[in-house]
Amino acid sequence: MPAPALQGLLDGLDASGLEVHSLMVVVRGAVVAEGWWAPYAPQIPHALFSLSKSFTSAAVGFAEAAGLLSVDDLVLTHLPDDAPPGASAADGPLSHLRLRHLLTMTTGHHDDPSDAVFATDHWARAFLATPVEHEPGTHFVYNTAATYLLSVIVQKVTGQRVLDYLTPRLLEPLGIEGATWEQSPQGVDTGGFGMSLTTEDIACFGALLLADGVWDGRQVLPVGWVAEATRAHGPSVNDNPDWQQGYGYQFWRGRHGSFRGDGAFGQFCVVLPEEETVVAITAGTMDMQGVLDQVWEHLLPAVRGGVPAAGGEEAEAALRLRLDALAIAPPAGEADGAVGEAWAGRQIALEPNRHGIEWVRFMPAEGRTLVEVHGPDGTTTVEAGRGAWLEGHVPLPAGRAHAGEPGRVEPVVAALAWPEPTTAVLTVRLVQTPFALTARAAFGEAGVTVEVDVNAAFGPTHVDTLRGRATD
Repeated sequence: MPAPALQGLLDGLDASGLEVHSLMVVVRGAVVAEGWWAPYAPQIPHALFSLSKSFTSAAVGFAEAAGLLSVDDLVLTHLPDDAPPGASAADGPLSHLRLRHLLTMTTGHHDDPSDAVFATDHWARAFLATPVEHEPGTHFVYNTAATYLLSVIVQKVTGQRVLDYLTPRLLEPLGIEGATWEQSPQGVDTGGFGMSLTTEDIACFGALLLADGVWDGRQVLPVGWVAEATRAHGPSVNDNPDWQQGYGYQFWRGRHGSFRGDGAFGQFCVVLPEEETVVAITAGTMDMQGVLDQVWEHLLPAVRGGVPAAGGEEAEAALRLRLDALAIAPPAGEADGAVGEAWAGRQIALEPNRHGIEWVRFMPAEGRTLVEVHGPDGTTTVEAGRGAWLEGHVPLPAGRAHAGEPGRVEPVVAALAWPEPTTAVLTVRLVQTPFALTARAAFGEAGVTVEVDVNAAFGPTHVDTLRGRATD
């Protein structure tokens, strides 16, 4: 792998404004490049979002190989108690729904029911109660709730949650430790999202897929499962070209003969079988196609031998230095002067807002600023560094599904700066996720206006505009 090709990829990502958190490129079993954009780091797990689906697919493959289920099984034979009354005897589309339809996103739903399903207290029952407008197998629509149903069925036939079922069969052979998976209200792994792994774990999974399920000379995945799971079982519908190449068993087909598992905001496990290459990426970007475009432009010609090696040891050394120095800069600014001192320590009461945040307060200290936010769940304090990221924790939002105990906290890094005398900028990064929140506070005689934005979201990235006044 010529160093200039990898430098070109890094240049392309920078120029495109794509926020990437980590990158690992593996060619014929060798790691030719790896890097983490600080404050992200090799040991920090990252939320996979829909890349989790590919691991649920593997669990189905193991269960089928063990004779516990078949992809041709009818869904209602596994979940009769969760079906609507009379559904098992009805001659309708739901009664024809098979596991392979869940795997291939061809459940027959005209529109994705996932949001409505996940808003209920019992996801499986809500899914099965959703009208199926098309004959299963005839209509593709991306459907995360369908993957959850696979997780339910795997747990039912194995007696274990998917994470526990995969641990001795898949994770331990690959040396993967510390994996977590969020759970539904019924204590079932969410299946279609919610798994967290490190970048190297993702790369190991990709290398296993590249080797047809063989790891260190041992057949880990069932024989033939990779080929069956990663071939296109039908067309896929999407606006972006790499999502139009067909869909397998929870894997996307891509351009240039590739296949991949991927997750929202740029979580990728890309496999190029002909080139014997795996690319693992974590990110926090809204432009996932843009990330793949950079991979195709810069890495694909190199792994195909179309880019001559250049620069020798000097180029390799320059690449290593750049990979070691990758970083996402904290907010910058030194103009904290009189305005910051005047507002320091004062409770700022906010006007009523949809988040229920009642007041905020900031207190400068040596090398850092303490920011207090009081809302429906009490007061949260974030320690923000001055010109550098400072590590800390915040509580998980109430009601969020997760695999931990009540009161679990989320690791964060935070930094605050005054780019202008009357403006403070606070950025908080949830380093185990794609997300970063930035609050830009403008101070004036009449009060404070705070613009709150996130780097990535399923909806608008502008969260809210908050207004407040000092109460003391």
